[in-house]
Amino acid sequence: MLSPEAAWNLIEERLPDREDCLGRSEKVHRSEAVGRVLASSVRATVDVPMADVSAMDGYALSGGLAEGAAPVVGTAAAGRPVDIELAPGEAAKIMTGAVVPPGTDRVVPVEQTRDTGAQDSVRISKDVETGAHIRLRGEVVRTGDRLMAAGSLLTSGAISTLASHGISEVDVVQAPTVATVTTGDEVVPPETVPGPGQLRDSNGPFLLAAGRNLVPSLTFRHLGTAIDEHGDLEDRIRSGLGNDVLLLTGGVSMGDFDYVGEILDRLGCSLLFHKVAIQPGKPLLVATYAMGSRRPTWIFGLPGNPASVMVTYWLFVRPVLRRLLGHVDELWHGSLSAELAADLRGSKGRDRFLPAALDFRDGKIYATPRPPVGSHDAGAYGRGNALLRIRPNQPPATAGAPCEVLLVD
Repeated sequence: MLSPEAAWNLIEERLPDREDCLGRSEKVHRSEAVGRVLASSVRATVDVPMADVSAMDGYALSGGLAEGAAPVVGTAAAGRPVDIELAPGEAAKIMTGAVVPPGTDRVVPVEQTRDTGAQDSVRISKDVETGAHIRLRGEVVRTGDRLMAAGSLLTSGAISTLASHGISEVDVVQAPTVATVTTGDEVVPPETVPGPGQLRDSNGPFLLAAGRNLVPSLTFRHLGTAIDEHGDLEDRIRSGLGNDVLLLTGGVSMGDFDYVGEILDRLGCSLLFHKVAIQPGKPLLVATYAMGSRRPTWIFGLPGNPASVMVTYWLFVRPVLRRLLGHVDELWHGSLSAELAADLRGSKGRDRFLPAALDFRDGKIYATPRPPVGSHDAGAYGRGNALLRIRPNQPPATAGAPCEVLLVD
């Protein structure tokens, strides 16, 4: 059976490289761009600052410091035209962000001045050097300079930068289209009261939420729940193969009604692997489907148990989706070293992935395991914000021992 790393290597070999992803772009509005990756560089539309402005509330001075009190000849406020010009020895009251009057060679903070008792004069208690506290036009960026390069992540701070340059639309890496199919006669919609032997669908809502959590503008199209019958399941799979990614939950184990593998084979899909040495999530199936000149469809046959769906999504599906979105990612990418906050039992021949709650305090990361009852215990994974990895044949560990974790939300 494949180790997680060996399984990922088979995926890695077939993923498009980053340059190919950057070459597939779409325009999105700035408000929908957070979390996306730029497909082409963005350039400045204005000088920043757009003029020489004050960095402090205080007084603009011209030339050498006059003996005694300096005459105050006007006020410069942010956002207002400058209608004064300073002669040597003169001062103007100025606010942070205001354009400095012509003739200004430095700004003295208000904390370094003293009130003379008259509105038309000020006494400087501590002078500053020439050029102090003046933000020069274009010192941050000049019109036409590159603001952000292709491949840059659009964070909330980056969105602010776009807005400051009046940029409303940007070219980002094209988002993959994703379809989901739930399988099983026993599965009913979340709003339905289950009958004997039935259960509410939690896998579909998890995947839809996981997509939005990955990138707010990424949406998964749910193709419904397929009953355990060849025709219905095959129809839904055929419908999903036109997408970049197809996520199936259930139907990949060894039961009499687990038809996913044989249907994918009949439809001409290429199997990468079926089963990985992990717990939960062992029955994971990954395949691809090539159709004409379009990019191959990635097919993930996720196990039906909710905990298995979550673990296999976080370990394998999420990094694939991020790669298709232009990010740098892979199996267990971004994992952290932490300290156990409770005892932890060991493992046997497979990697185990438990839910854990992370706590950041005193400069350390503490991980509290949330051991599930079994792979059907979605609640345990819902109460954690990380996966805790226990390597194969790892002995039991006590509180305070080091561990490795991966944030999932």
